[in-house]
Amino acid sequence: QVQVVESGGGLVQPGGSLRLSCAASGFAFSRYGMNWYRQAPGKERELVATIGSFGISTNYAASVKGRFTISRDNAKNTVYLQMNSLKPEDTAVYYCNRSPPLDWGQGTQVTVSS
Repeated sequence: QVQVVESGGGLVQPGGSLRLSCAASGFAFSRYGMNWYRQAPGKERELVATIGSFGISTNYAASVKGRFTISRDNAKNTVYLQMNSLKPEDTAVYYCNRSPPLDWGQGTQVTVSS
């Protein structure tokens, strides 16, 4: 089955850290760029970070640059999002997807609150 499954979300205090994981299956993972997105309540889904198929090229939204790091392990068919210095405005459901995209997974909830 072609799918991505996100995990690693949770409740964290402002300034804290979380590491999200996205396990991919059913397609040749190492051939595709991968992306992390997020959707906050009442807002549209936005692109947060991208990584090329070899894991060398990365790009970030201005709102997370310097705080978030995307990486991938092609041997494990997994892409990660390390999130540091979290802020309340980072609260959202986080999704991963490839380029071109598959059907969306369920995402993982990240809540930043004291």
